[in-house]
Parts: sequence; structure tokens; C-alpha cells
Amino acid sequence: MATVNFLYRSKKESAPLNIRLLYRVNNKDYIIGGKIKYVVTKSYWNKKHFLTRTRDAETLQEQNKVRNALHEIEQHILKSFNNTHVDAINKEWLKLQIENFYKAAINETLKDNSLSSYFNTYTEQKKNDITLSSIKKYDVVRNLVIRYQNSINTKIKIEDVDLNFKTSFEAYCNNENYAHNTIAKALRTIKTVCNHAKINGLKVSHQLDAIKPRFKKVSNIYLSFDELERIENIDDDKLTESLANARDWLIISCYIGQRVSDFMNFNKKMIRVEKGKHLIEFTQKKTNKIMTVPLHQKILKIIENREGNFPRPISDQKYNKYIKDVCELAKINESVYGSVKKETKEGSKIYRKVFDNYKKYELVSSHIGRRSFATNFYGTIPTSLLIYATGHSSEAMFLNYIGKSNKDMAMELTNYF
Repeated sequence: MATVNFLYRSKKESAPLNIRLLYRVNNKDYIIGGKIKYVVTKSYWNKKHFLTRTRDAETLQEQNKVRNALHEIEQHILKSFNNTHVDAINKEWLKLQIENFYKAAINETLKDNSLSSYFNTYTEQKKNDITLSSIKKYDVVRNLVIRYQNSINTKIKIEDVDLNFKTSFEAYCNNENYAHNTIAKALRTIKTVCNHAKINGLKVSHQLDAIKPRFKKVSNIYLSFDELERIENIDDDKLTESLANARDWLIISCYIGQRVSDFMNFNKKMIRVEKGKHLIEFTQKKTNKIMTVPLHQKILKIIENREGNFPRPISDQKYNKYIKDVCELAKINESVYGSVKKETKEGSKIYRKVFDNYKKYELVSSHIGRRSFATNFYGTIPTSLLIYATGHSSEAMFLNYIGKSNKDMAMELTNYF
């Protein structure tokens, strides 16, 4: 009799799980360990995976996905164990069974030629090149493809992704009230996956290259220097400890231009002083790039007021809520066109972006700090240095990020004539 269990043994925030095979022979217990390729986050494993009475739909969905994947590996190992003499069972044997499991999964996908199945092959083969957050985005599109398949009662093969597929898929997504750019991103992702399948020798449609997702220009919401000053000057009596903490993080984000996944992990040990200048060094979570960025005087003032420490880290969800409240207190309430996620029907737990005119504070989210930094300092700090700080891969991507059109660039060029 043998059993299998899984453990999270890494100090990193995301890592592959460890596997343990436990069995007994002649009243003696044996334990063999190994590592599988399935990656989860530490927070999910410690806080969500073992919950038995959660009603949160997102948690349940994530649990089902992880448990189903681990169940497949477990069954493969146990079946191999039952077909092998116990004298041959050792660490190398377990490692071989794990390798065989993943080879079989990829071969089955290639044979199946299914679009939804190939997403797993893509993320498996690209796992060393893309981040965990990117893998999650591919999973979101894969699930959308599965829902689309169910709606038309037809399994989509990779070679079926052509112009007719594009039209039908867009119609389904529009009917489900997905935003235009969300649909365009999904099509771009599907096209990327299909091109990867082509590299692996699978047949793709000759119309694949003709699928060109079109993106609509959206409002680039950012906080101006004047608005940031109003946020700084909110009467402290109006702020709870949580709001004051979030206010300080918001100001920091607008003067350092980093993603929330990076700045929320800042601590004083990352700071060093060179030639009288305060620098912070960290590794960007999304790009895995080591960054060294100077600390603005506004940030240093916050740290000084907190006895040399950064504000207290909080979850993305709480941060997004609190900074809206902070901006409302600062009376950042001009009418601005943008999108807000709203539940399609009460109790459905299905959310879609709804575009309309909103008060500006309603549109504030964790991303606004990075965009505010890039927009406010554009034209003041050389663009090459701003691109270094934000981590954009090209000037074109950076200019598109801050919403600079050809007309804007032409008008700025007139300053030199």
C-alpha cells in the first residue's frame, strides 16, 4: 500500500511543489521525495488549498484546478508503483516516473491537436521564460476558450483558428459583455499559442497570420502633481491608520514608477546610500530584472516620518479599495471616462468592465502609480531613463503606455523650431 502527498518547501513566493511517496514493506516504512513541475504560490498553498468550507468562487475554482492536476500526477505515480517490484523503487525511479508523466501529457496534447489542451503544453514548455502571473493570464484565456467551445458544442482544434473562428469568437465574447480590448488580448494570446504549436510541427490555418486583433485607445488615468499634493495634504484626522498607510504607499508608487507586486515588498534593508544619494535595489517580480532606482525626496520624507521604515504591506485588494477612499477624501472627483468592473447580475460573481463617465477616484487602482510617474516626469527626465525605471522594452511601448499620439509628438517637436 502506497500513498502520495505534496508539500511546499520553497522560501520563494512561487515554486514547484515537492512530492513524497510513502509505502510500507515488511512492516518497515519508506519515504521517497522528489519535485514535480507544478507551480503554485506560497500564499495559495498555505491559506487556500486546504480550506474545506470556502464559499469564495475564485478560491473554489483555483482549488479544483490544482487538486485535479495533482490528482493526475498522484494516480500516475501510484499506478506505476503497483506495476513495479518494490526492490526497484528508489529516488531515481520516482524522478523517472515524474518525467514520464509530463512527457505523456505533452504527447497526448500533440496527438489531440486541441487548442484548449495545447495551452497546457505551451505554459509547460515556456515555464522558464514566463512568470507565474503570465501563466495565470494564459489560464484565463484557456478557460474562456473552453466556455466558447461549450457554447457552440464543438471542440476547437489548433488548425480551426482562422478568420471564421475570429468572427465567431468575438461574437460570443461580445454577447458575454467582454470589453473590446479584453477580446483583442484574448485573440492575441490564442494566436501566440497557435504559432508555438506550429513550431512543434502541428498544423495551423493558413489564415492565422491574417488574424490581427484591433485595440481601442483607452483613457490613461493618472494623478497629476497637483492631485498628489492634495493627497499629501489630507487632514490626518480624516484618515484611519489603514487609509494613512495606503496614502503613503500611493505617494511612494507615484514617485518610483514600479508595479504594486514590487513596491509593496520594499523594506529598509533594500536601501543603500552612495555619494549621498539614497537608492533601492530589488528584483522585479514580472521581469525578474534586478533594478536599482533612486528614492525621491517625497519617499524619503515618508520613510523618515515612519522611523526609517516603509508603510505596512497590505493585500492588492485592500490597497485598491483604500486608495479610492483616499482619493475621494482628497476630492479627486472630476468626471472622467473609463471602466469599472461590475457584477453582470446580482449574486452571479461574474464581473465585466463597464465603460462610462465616473468620478476620477472611482477609477483609481494600484496601476495608477506607475502611470502617474511615467506621465508626470515625461519631458522632464530623459525618456531613456524613464524607460529604464518603468522597465518598458521599447520607446514605442512606453509612449503608448502614457498615451502619446503622433499629434502629441509633432506638437512637442515644434518646441525645437
